[in-house]
Amino acid sequence: MPTLLTFGDSNTYGTLPIQTEGKRDRLNANDRWPCLVRRDLGPDWMLIEEGLPGRTTCHPDIELGPYMDGRVGLFIALESHGPIDFLTLMLGTNDLKTKFDLSPDQIAADLDTLLGIALSDEMQDRHDVFDILLICPAPILEQGEIAEKFIGGATKSLKLANLFGEVAAARHVDFLDAGTVIESSAIDGIHLDKTMHARLAKAVAITLKEMDGI
Repeated sequence: MPTLLTFGDSNTYGTLPIQTEGKRDRLNANDRWPCLVRRDLGPDWMLIEEGLPGRTTCHPDIELGPYMDGRVGLFIALESHGPIDFLTLMLGTNDLKTKFDLSPDQIAADLDTLLGIALSDEMQDRHDVFDILLICPAPILEQGEIAEKFIGGATKSLKLANLFGEVAAARHVDFLDAGTVIESSAIDGIHLDKTMHARLAKAVAITLKEMDGI
């Protein structure tokens, strides 16, 4: 039974576009992209959802907590689940928050650090080797209830796809630029609605099938 681990932030968790700050709604399992991918791949596949709202690539969050550091979460996920056959990794959006003051190059370098963890002999041996699909999040918009948290982030987000693609090529992992198939919601500029989850799921499923030789 092939097992897929989807590791990411709120857009993997399924947070709906935020209309009122402080109020968080989640898509149900029938509409979240990881669940739709699993359904597309077939009943023989097992899904492990590891989406955490607020998660960054490599940075603790002074407000949300140290466990927002993706390095911590990835170690825990890879050591508490398994064996897995495929890992999708979609992070970088929260790194665009103004308070982190990160350049696109720094975000890409931090993403490379996560790939280093996943590709380490320790983790690959633990799971008897697994393949990785790196997904670059769609560019963000600076509008809506949480826009002030991402001042300057929209311009930076436009540069991530090329940088993430270079990281994926250097690490010899598969790559998907989500911005080619989906758009961030105009409601809050960050999250994905039901339609975008469906589009992303279709693209991810196609890519995973190609990776698996289906």
